[in-house]
Amino acid sequence: MIDDVDISNDDVVDLRDLRSFVTVARHGSFTAAAKELGYTQSAVSQHVAALELAVGRSLLLRRPVRLTPAGERLAEHAAHILLRLDVAHSELSLADDTPTSIRVTMTPLAPSSRVAAALREMRSASPTLAISVVVTDATEAARAVADGRADLAVVDGVVAPGNPLAIADAGLLASFWIVEDEVGVIVPADHPLRVAAVPLDAVVDALWIDAQSLTPGLSAIAGLALSERRPGITCSGVDVAALLALVAAGHGLALLPIRVCDTASGVRAIPVAAPSLVHRSELLVLKNAVDRHRPFIDALRR
Repeated sequence: MIDDVDISNDDVVDLRDLRSFVTVARHGSFTAAAKELGYTQSAVSQHVAALELAVGRSLLLRRPVRLTPAGERLAEHAAHILLRLDVAHSELSLADDTPTSIRVTMTPLAPSSRVAAALREMRSASPTLAISVVVTDATEAARAVADGRADLAVVDGVVAPGNPLAIADAGLLASFWIVEDEVGVIVPADHPLRVAAVPLDAVVDALWIDAQSLTPGLSAIAGLALSERRPGITCSGVDVAALLALVAAGHGLALLPIRVCDTASGVRAIPVAAPSLVHRSELLVLKNAVDRHRPFIDALRR
């Protein structure tokens, strides 16, 4: 029972319907969900309607598309269920032979130079190896490994020192630490704040840029509530250069690894004094594919 959503009967929920619902919930759009899943928009709508009939509750409001309270709870649990099913399917279908290709998905703030160097080692050892790299957000990168669209994911996030990233379900994928970088508050070059380091609670009421695909909000990593009185700006997608340009123009601050300022103009980084935080990068891979991709894993971690 999930907030009065009855899914106790194993026969009433079709996985196809559940996947369509979760995809609509993630995109907030029937059209975008249909495009991702390869169905018509009408078919996706029928899948969601069938799921609502099966559970006996309204899950989505259509115009505009948004989740009902029951839908929010079901979407949260269903996403975990589907991810585990995808991992199981990918592990069972994994070939035992030597890989002839390597598909890497990575986040834009992951250590790209390390990835490039590791791939160079792979090509040196196997010149005919086919390589593909896709840059996306952390959640999608983990999902790509889970459902077999990628072999490995290099992801990042802001955490306390030594803490693992909470991107995939604990224990669902094998994860390997790569590197931890210093975190800073990124400000315009002419910003009046001139200190050696700054505690986050001292700047919590400043104007921040909402760039969830690139960096978490302060409330997500430090339990700090941003001021609701200040109008904010949203930066969607995974373009780091665009985010830094917005910071440089004075639209707001961002919390990023300090190294991003090495190649950016018009911005500077102030190290975070408190709480203790690092920008952590990890590699995710199917558990039964670790030995298969051990050369790349070792090269990446060197």
